[in-house]
Amino acid sequence: MRLDFVRPMYERHGPYASVYLSGLNTDDRQRRWRSLRDGMEEADQNTLDALEEVATDAAPGQALFAAGGEVVLAEKLAEPPQQELARWSPLPHVTPLLMLRGENVPHLRVIVDHAGAEVTVFGGGSPRRTTVAAEPWPLQKTAQGGWSQKRYERAVDEAWERNAQAVAKEIDEQVRRIGAELVVVAGEPKSRSLLCDHLGTKASDRVMMVEHGSRADHGRFESDAEITLDAWIERRRTELLDRHREAEGPVGIEQVARALREGRVHAVLLPGELPEPVWTGVGGTQLSTDADELRRWGVEAPVQDRADSALVRAAAMTDAELWFSPEVKEVSAVIRY
Repeated sequence: MRLDFVRPMYERHGPYASVYLSGLNTDDRQRRWRSLRDGMEEADQNTLDALEEVATDAAPGQALFAAGGEVVLAEKLAEPPQQELARWSPLPHVTPLLMLRGENVPHLRVIVDHAGAEVTVFGGGSPRRTTVAAEPWPLQKTAQGGWSQKRYERAVDEAWERNAQAVAKEIDEQVRRIGAELVVVAGEPKSRSLLCDHLGTKASDRVMMVEHGSRADHGRFESDAEITLDAWIERRRTELLDRHREAEGPVGIEQVARALREGRVHAVLLPGELPEPVWTGVGGTQLSTDADELRRWGVEAPVQDRADSALVRAAAMTDAELWFSPEVKEVSAVIRY
């Protein structure tokens, strides 16, 4: 899981209010919000007021985070949390959000035909769909015969080629822009082949073909795309576990924290929530099981917070991935080098 979407939160100074709202109706939500607000007695009033404006009007199933009198992240959840909660803490309590959100894999979904393609981008915000085409005509070969038949067919082939080039250019750009890990492609077989001929190496290496899907039938394509994405995620998780085991990577909070401070972590592997306390400073990688260690680094007033909150912040600020993996018994790390 890439953590780009939570990284801007850590540019703010805490403490933070973290609130998870269920799918209650409006009247019940207002009552529950008052109860949640009362549970954050130490929170500053400006931050609570900013949260209240959003919380009492939010759509069902939301995770909200606020600091310094502002809501810094509002995330719609795929499913409401089993239990509402509110927490005032030095760091945002993001682990429930990450577990409910699932693996955040930046990828493209492409339905291609002779007229161009529909390209949907998943990454860097809400999904964005765009239509790509270079040549509107001629696109259809005919059996009309006559002296102009070959010239017409050549014009059609050239139109197909230019449309494939335009689609490939868009895909290459989006792969570069969002760091896409996967490009799921469906559509007309000849158009898929032409597209692959024009893709750059980076995008081409990430292409996975699915059989079903056309611009008129998104349903089967979306189903195939989800299956393909789930399979990719499982392979990726297995690959990271194998890399960790083969390299005998860091295990435990102390070792993983040290590797994060040194910028050597490619991915953090979490077994689930880690509520045990650690000591933290204001710096992104300032976490330790020993408060005196932080003081030796120049942190004047270390504060305690949850280990998972501190590890997520350190991973986000060092551009490391985060994966939940029940196969590991305690937090572990896959090393970059």
